[in-house]
Amino acid sequence: MRKIFFGLIFIGFVFSSFNKNYRGGSTDIKLNNQIEEVKGLINSNSKYNKEIAFFIDMEIQSGKNRFFVYDLKNDKIIDEGLVAHGSGSETGIPGKLKFSNINNSRCTSLGKYSIGNHYYGQYGKSYRLYGLDKTNSNAFGRSIVLHEFWAVPYEEQDRNICNSYGCPMVNEKYFERIEKIIDNSKTNIILSIYY
Repeated sequence: MRKIFFGLIFIGFVFSSFNKNYRGGSTDIKLNNQIEEVKGLINSNSKYNKEIAFFIDMEIQSGKNRFFVYDLKNDKIIDEGLVAHGSGSETGIPGKLKFSNINNSRCTSLGKYSIGNHYYGQYGKSYRLYGLDKTNSNAFGRSIVLHEFWAVPYEEQDRNICNSYGCPMVNEKYFERIEKIIDNSKTNIILSIYY
């Protein structure tokens, strides 16, 4: 009986260690599905980065880390941070968001994006995003970009954070970290926004 008990503790320890980089439950399943989709996309096209991808889980409350930097070679999350969603995505129902690809909707668009070149605009350094799916095909025309904003908090919190006009918008310190990854990449990094 004692051997069984210690065996179960060991199995539990191994399982928890294996899953230490994941959030748990349906969040893991969704992330794993997104990872497989991104791997399929990058393996069929040499212009995409095969080592790093970015994932944003819009089902996670905006006050919690939901922007994940993922190491595709070692299959683990290597960084995470807060990210704002579009004000037009708010429904007035806690935990329920809507999404759109329409001009002036101020909504976040779901789908996979190719992160393009940077430019300097209203929010400083920003990265152009090119939608790769029907759900976000209008991203470039809508000026949906990845950028920083001073009002996005750095630390997780229990309340929701500020909203954007549809762009994935992150804290300045977090932006500095992902900026280095993007700028050092010789190929385009894929960003997947899902719900």
